[in-house]
Amino acid sequence: MVKKTGRSRVKKTVSIESGRIYVSTTFNNTIVTVTNEKGDTVAWSSSGNKGFKGTRKSTPYAATSAVEEAIRKARETGVKTVEVFIKGPGVGRDAALRAIRNSGLAISMIADVTPIPHNGPKVKNKRRV
Repeated sequence: MVKKTGRSRVKKTVSIESGRIYVSTTFNNTIVTVTNEKGDTVAWSSSGNKGFKGTRKSTPYAATSAVEEAIRKARETGVKTVEVFIKGPGVGRDAALRAIRNSGLAISMIADVTPIPHNGPKVKNKRRV
């Protein structure tokens, strides 16, 4: 029989005042990450993590519940003010921002960091028949 070693992981709980919320919305999912000022992850959640499957993951309600879960976890570490960075074309953008506003956290900045091509790849030639 295998003996258990006496080690157990101890979570460090460091109280942080301000953080950043990164909301990545795609056509299929919404991923929310709460970090501290350095960029270390404090809490995260996603629509799939909340139990939504298939096309229901891409709904505004799923995005709202993912944001609420991530903020609930972040509040336990003491986050009070946040900067919000929203990325992607999904339908959960507005719903996620609305959920952050209604959570009671002080928002110091909102930025859209969606990558936009400034020229992009060469366009495929039109078919000639």
